[in-house]
Amino acid sequence: MPRSVFFSFHYQRDIFRVNIVRNHAMTKGGYNSAGYWDHSLWETVKKEGDLAIKRMINAGLRGTSVTVVLIGAETAARPWVKYEIEKSFERGNGMLGIYIHNIQSMNQPPDPSGYNPFDNFYTTAANGRQIYFSQIYPTYDWIYDRGYNNFSTWIERAARAVAK
Repeated sequence: MPRSVFFSFHYQRDIFRVNIVRNHAMTKGGYNSAGYWDHSLWETVKKEGDLAIKRMINAGLRGTSVTVVLIGAETAARPWVKYEIEKSFERGNGMLGIYIHNIQSMNQPPDPSGYNPFDNFYTTAANGRQIYFSQIYPTYDWIYDRGYNNFSTWIERAARAVAK
């Protein structure tokens, strides 16, 4: 069953790599119903301020079952990525991270690996212990874990983990 997916990422540094992941299904002869916005919408709403950005992110998350955090060298430090992870958790989305630093950019070698953004968040278990999101949500490497072939499986696992 196709899933509606929200992609969280750092635009300026990673858009080439991000588009490899977001558009990979097209090269397989189909499209996987993944929902996301394009940069032109992001640039327009950025001019309207933080509240407009929050509204856009919240609207983008509506109707999604899985959030995919595309992890580049600086993703974990991006404030809007943090907001997207928080809101995804609040709405009960399945989540996963995909390291994209090993995807070769057009004129650049692979990027340095970034930190896992799920290390920045935790929830409290029934016994009062803190559990970091990185202990809950899996991460994969697009190149080494064969994302081109396994992306759909990762999405399905994330959705089933939260019964969506």
